[in-house]
Amino acid sequence: MAKVRLLSDRVANQIAAGEVIERPAAVVKELVENALDAGATRIEVEFRHGGRSLMRVEDNGSGMSRDDALLALERHATSKIVEAVDLDRLASYGFRGEALPSIASVSRFELQTREEGSDAGTEILVNGGKFVHVRECGRPVGTRIEVTHLFNSVPARRKFLKTDQTEAAHIVQCVRLYALACPRTAFTLIEDGRVIFRSPECATLDERVGEIFGRQLAEGLMALEAVESGMRLSGLVGRPGVGRATRHEMIVFVNQRPVDSRTLNYALIESFHESLPKGRYPLAFVFFECDPATVDVNVHPAKREVRFRSEPAVRAFVIRSVLARLREISEGPVAEGGLRTADFKTESPTVGLGSPRIPFAFAPRAAPAAPRAETLPGPVSPAVPAPADPRSAIRPPQLAWRFVGLAHGAYALFETTAGLVLLDRRAAHERVWFERLHDQFRRGAVPSQRLLLPVPVELDPILAVMMLDRLKFLHAHGFEVMEFGRNFFRIEAVPAWMEPADAEPFLRDLLGAFREGRMPEDRPDLAREELARLAAAKAIRLPPTAGEAELRSLVAQLFDTRSPLTNPAGRPTYIELHHGELARRFQK
Repeated sequence: MAKVRLLSDRVANQIAAGEVIERPAAVVKELVENALDAGATRIEVEFRHGGRSLMRVEDNGSGMSRDDALLALERHATSKIVEAVDLDRLASYGFRGEALPSIASVSRFELQTREEGSDAGTEILVNGGKFVHVRECGRPVGTRIEVTHLFNSVPARRKFLKTDQTEAAHIVQCVRLYALACPRTAFTLIEDGRVIFRSPECATLDERVGEIFGRQLAEGLMALEAVESGMRLSGLVGRPGVGRATRHEMIVFVNQRPVDSRTLNYALIESFHESLPKGRYPLAFVFFECDPATVDVNVHPAKREVRFRSEPAVRAFVIRSVLARLREISEGPVAEGGLRTADFKTESPTVGLGSPRIPFAFAPRAAPAAPRAETLPGPVSPAVPAPADPRSAIRPPQLAWRFVGLAHGAYALFETTAGLVLLDRRAAHERVWFERLHDQFRRGAVPSQRLLLPVPVELDPILAVMMLDRLKFLHAHGFEVMEFGRNFFRIEAVPAWMEPADAEPFLRDLLGAFREGRMPEDRPDLAREELARLAAAKAIRLPPTAGEAELRSLVAQLFDTRSPLTNPAGRPTYIELHHGELARRFQK
């Protein structure tokens, strides 16, 4: 008996579906791409229960004849290419001819279509890869595809789907990407019978961004346009100082196709190197256009990855173009009050330097004290006797540390019997704040302050779902966030250690940590530790100068922590230069 056999078309399609159809959003992506390739100027997407029970995509494109509709359900049947060389001049989203048969093999698939000039349309019903019927139907020109009971024929795949809210968020995000890519196409998105957004045809990209992502985000963007050697870069990027904690709002298109391109992403990050603090990422809706022959889109079945023939040239062009635009803004006309546009860096780490802070006190507040040069966290609870710990072994003989001075406002210099000590003020503050906040979070007694005016926050669908799932965690750590409509929230109270102006960017950073898995729901200790790390970095406002008493107090509090040698990120809090090292440097 032969050991090698041909797989049936049905099994082959189900296997192919594992690569092409990862989740419901992948079905919507493939169907929307087909609608755009058909020249649709109006696309309506509807889904229910996160796409598990229903996904419907209807368009007013060119439609298909009966024969074309039947052929479209065969593997590797496509109208986009004929020869392999056609990939060098590809102008369509799809080209493999795998999507429709793959979808039909793992769902109940109904196709209705009619082309211009036909008296009647065609209806095809396929259930789990088996044809049920093919018949005429009445409908306008265009195509309507309805997918129900996804993965019913492969139950193992259905078990790997996430919650309805998560899958719905991915579908919404997918439709938004293609709505951005094609602003001259009207999009309607309906979830469980409710219209999520209805975006008409838009003349410009900024109109479409405002329609889909909200005016709050669109107002922080600036136009970008550059052409060079057969390459064109256009779109919208964030102004200097406006950034995010993750890369999820860096959206890149290559020849109108939404892609994940390391070359373009790193070029954007490098361009904002001097405009954003380390660890922050720019906002970007960037369209890169080039000769189709210089980019390979046939890298992965999902078509999200691309490769450029000359990666260095693309990278250099993007960096030059974005830097030129940033410098143009920075060197623009002087605004009222003598400030340039670039001076308004809302998220720069030096904003608010020396501004008064809310005292880190958890008892009822007393009368305001005189401002201090160094703002240190106060006591978090009544003193409790603690057992001896190994910290005492590394506690410095502070009386032997003679204060010399402050260098560059950042480093405190001390003379010791062994040599010199350079203390990093920020790193030391971060360690003190981190341990005090972490202890407070672990005890679960986090004081908060109500805001006089609630802070509105508009999120993308995925972050909105994460916010709803973690409201209890946020409330337990001093935040009071209320839902105020779909993807809209209001921050009504913040922890006592936080400035109200920092609430919205900090909350976005927190959601970014949730999204990247740095704060797992099933590991509350790790989540609290990461929250304390983010909070410690945000809570500090260092004045430009500090006196000897304040710096000695900082040293005392630093060496009262469990890990005084490093800050929460692992950087040293101080370094020592011994007499031998100094003698070697001076060649003595």
